[in-house]
Amino acid sequence: MARLNLLEETRFERVPVKVYPSQSEASVDVANRIAAIITEKQKKGEKAVLGLATGATPVQVYKELVRLHKEEGLSFTNVVTFNLDEYYPMKPDADQSYVTFMNKNLFDHIDIPKENINIPDGTLPQDEIQAFCEAYEHKISELGGLDIQILGIGRTGHIGFNEPGSAPNSGTRLVILDDLTRRDASRDFGGKENVPTKAITMGVGTIFKAKEIILMAWNEKKADIVKKAIEGEISADIPATFLQLSDKVEFVLDKDAASQLTRFYLPWLAHEVVWTDSVIKKAVVWLSLKLNKAILKLTDEDYNNNGMAQLVTEQGPAYNINIKIFNELQRTITGWPGGKPGVDDSSRPERAEPARKNVILFSPHPDDDVISMGGTFIRLADQGHNVHVAYQTSGNTAVWDDDVLRYLEFVQDFAVAVDDDNGVTTKIYKEAREFFKTKQPNQVDPEIIRTIKALIRKGEAIAGARFVGLPDENIHFQDLPFYDRGKFSKEVSNEDDIVQTMELLRQVKPHQVFAAGDFADPHGTHKVCFDILFEALKRLSKTDEWTKDCWLWLYRGAWHEYPIHEIEMAVPLSPLEVKRKRLAIFKHQSQKDVPVFPGDDPREFWVRAEDRTSETAELYHKLGLADYEAIEAFVRWKFD
Repeated sequence: MARLNLLEETRFERVPVKVYPSQSEASVDVANRIAAIITEKQKKGEKAVLGLATGATPVQVYKELVRLHKEEGLSFTNVVTFNLDEYYPMKPDADQSYVTFMNKNLFDHIDIPKENINIPDGTLPQDEIQAFCEAYEHKISELGGLDIQILGIGRTGHIGFNEPGSAPNSGTRLVILDDLTRRDASRDFGGKENVPTKAITMGVGTIFKAKEIILMAWNEKKADIVKKAIEGEISADIPATFLQLSDKVEFVLDKDAASQLTRFYLPWLAHEVVWTDSVIKKAVVWLSLKLNKAILKLTDEDYNNNGMAQLVTEQGPAYNINIKIFNELQRTITGWPGGKPGVDDSSRPERAEPARKNVILFSPHPDDDVISMGGTFIRLADQGHNVHVAYQTSGNTAVWDDDVLRYLEFVQDFAVAVDDDNGVTTKIYKEAREFFKTKQPNQVDPEIIRTIKALIRKGEAIAGARFVGLPDENIHFQDLPFYDRGKFSKEVSNEDDIVQTMELLRQVKPHQVFAAGDFADPHGTHKVCFDILFEALKRLSKTDEWTKDCWLWLYRGAWHEYPIHEIEMAVPLSPLEVKRKRLAIFKHQSQKDVPVFPGDDPREFWVRAEDRTSETAELYHKLGLADYEAIEAFVRWKFD
């Protein structure tokens, strides 16, 4: 594969890159390339030697290979596989084992001889690992090397478990896992403390010996590290950058994973662009922040010196462009998220009429409403709109076991205090204590404990919504079935979830719908909740007249915000409103201090929320707009 890159569009990219519209299309293509190698080797009477990866990235590739086997007769009898890595220590029958993963996703569904499957052994005594690793490498060499190696990429830039600091000539070995890698795996193990600290992995040097290397990456969560791996300097701090040294590698990405590459994110630096309104806005905001100059202070020279001479030539001078973009940003700011009655709304984010709107806020978890848009939530209620909130899932996985015992102890003591103790609570309490003593990492709780955890979060959500100003009849708990179903099976239909959501929407007939727009994780709860809501609205739009006046606004969570150029409604908050929002978040006591799933951010949720909204306000101020305490941002989803 040639490394010479003479294309202006991709001149920032140091490795060949192929971008697909979707993960599924990319996965099918990779599977077909693997199948072609297998078929070609079969014709020659040779073995096809495959280097395989685990994790979410290759799952659809394996699914397509299984389909090719079952429906098109692709045989794997001549295939020998070598997996990249395995946790250490790890029993092969453990749920988190890569043996379990490969059997479930590929090997149990194809005709590969079991003796042809090679996966690092996580049960070996540590003093035998070096010899095993040497034998692993020798076996690959004896078979003529890997015909193809597929890879994913971790957020540390690791390939396999080659963490930052790995050498480009490293071989198969035992390694210490990076803290971020362990945090990313924490959900699979029921907490970071249960994730092994070590792993056996093929080395970077081992990977380099493959005849063909394909690194795959999907979704926005990988966009930042993908950019560094493809466009950054070669560094041991990001092991994936070592792939720039190979002439046999290709990065296969979906459009979301590729979104931070210069040719997509800052296209005016890579090639000539069509200067649409959205591109101009993005470019001017970028230029202002890059130069740390307010938009109205940008000059022709600033544009010319930063790859934007074409824009000034076509639509300049700079003053005209500056005024246009400044005004567009100014018009996104409103203290009336439900629309300001009785005024000209032609340049406002929301409609003036009806003055009192039906509003429903969909919250994937019971605290997303106040964390993500608590200030706007309060403002809508204060301004007299008919505001509803729908908690789409119970959130029962995010409650500490200790809290269950604490609440059960309260119920026990209360029953005794009012002379109403029938023994049922005591029995449940004793069973819960016994269960928790032997509970394994990631073990699903019994139904009664899941119910208690759901009730804890329900009570907190009611307290938060009441604090905002909602009457109890406007607080809805959907408990969408997919949430508990997903604990037992991923291959499920969401039809009942969609129907239930349609019924609630018909009941409220909203003029405004607010929903979580966090799509970085395509299989995460937020994305599943949005897909259910979107499908419900789409179906209703074909039959229900009220949907013609229904606008859908998206908010984001505590971790990140929409970029300034995408924001269509910015709701400023005063210091008092920030405090009121904080107090609403505090009603969710089970999520304070250290939540069960904190992610990789040590800050409490309320701190993250305040930092995020204050950062948005600061960005607006840097661009030359008014200085607000905080801003909550929204993007309108247009159905046409």
